[in-house]
Amino acid sequence: IAIISRDGTKLKTIKMFRDRIDAGLQLADKLSSYKDNEKVVILAIPRGGLPLGAIVAKSLNAQLDVALSKKIGHPSNKEFAIGAVSLNSIILDDNVEVSINYIEEETKRIREKLKKRHRKYFQNRFPINLRGKIVIIIDDGIATGNTIRVTAHLVQDQKPEKIVIAIPVAPKSSVQHLRNCSYIDEVVCLETPFNFQAVGQFYMDFDQVSDV
Repeated sequence: IAIISRDGTKLKTIKMFRDRIDAGLQLADKLSSYKDNEKVVILAIPRGGLPLGAIVAKSLNAQLDVALSKKIGHPSNKEFAIGAVSLNSIILDDNVEVSINYIEEETKRIREKLKKRHRKYFQNRFPINLRGKIVIIIDDGIATGNTIRVTAHLVQDQKPEKIVIAIPVAPKSSVQHLRNCSYIDEVVCLETPFNFQAVGQFYMDFDQVSDV
């Protein structure tokens, strides 16, 4: 996508990803310094992050796991994360005021979904112990960054050696917000377009990824 100013000057060319496979391959290339490091664990965020995570893990010769956490959306805007829930913990944004009943109901509903995911993804094994690991958290893109930020916060509780966020596309402001988080050590983002409206805007093929 070529961004043109009002006077016709070309300001910047933004890449369009063909699909999640293309984005995953480009992320893997950007993360090549982590190849063959036995400490590296790729942690993919379902649903959209799974195809990318699988490609990056294979390219880097790293272990692949799934983030068993999910955002709590604001009552008036479900896409805006006000916290996140895992199977055994919860984190909430202190600056958002919502009712206790809403939080309890959402936590219960989300944990039922997470239990289904757990049964699907961990039929014959346990989640990888992230203590002392270099954890690379991957999604297919972010808008506000709240979901991936709270996922990183939950990962921090397991005391990894390093937390890396890796995404194909995001607004520059969201990337900067992630870089300002004390518990995130590195942020890798391929594109930061100023005209960001939605992640799917920068994919030619952005079909929904199936999940339970």
